Amino acid sequence: MAMDKDVLTTGEVAKICNVAPRTVSKWFDSGQLKGYKIPGSKDRRIPKQQLIKFMQLHGIPLDGITSGSTRVLIVDDEKEVTDALQKVLTEQAKYEVKVAASTFAAGLECERFKPHVILLDLHLADNAHMELVNRVRQEDDLAITKIIAMSGKMTDAQLSGLKNTGFETYLKKPFQIRQVIQAVEQCMSVVY
Repeated sequence: MAMDKDVLTTGEVAKICNVAPRTVSKWFDSGQLKGYKIPGSKDRRIPKQQLIKFMQLHGIPLDGITSGSTRVLIVDDEKEVTDALQKVLTEQAKYEVKVAASTFAAGLECERFKPHVILLDLHLADNAHMELVNRVRQEDDLAITKIIAMSGKMTDAQLSGLKNTGFETYLKKPFQIRQVIQAVEQCMSVVY
């Protein structure tokens, strides 16, 4: 995404810097991040070179500029599930994918990897998925991270009730890979 474009939207900048779009707007409006507004619109555009200067000045890692791909963290303790998901999401969808087998490992990975989307199995052995959800929701640098619940043991009604507890959507196991890609793409297609 980022490498082939010279000018970025606030939503794209937010994704690259892993912050909320309103944060990018504040940077722009305060004059810290240079760019321009589209005439007759409130839409802002940021030249890539200005973004790079801003990121370097403020110590923001340039990883998002160089890869520009959607970062997905799979949290599941079923190795065959994670292996299959990681392979397909990396090769077919071109996502950057990491895997964690516990919520503790997922917490550490969130700090390092700053995922855009977390695929979270609700039936991990440590049974601490809500702790992870709450932690992600409290971290400013994970503000745009979307969490998708995965379960093979809950009803659709139970799963849809999760939207009120910090989950964006859910996938009911067994699912097809295309359903996973659609769920991730829906989460990432929010227009800022």
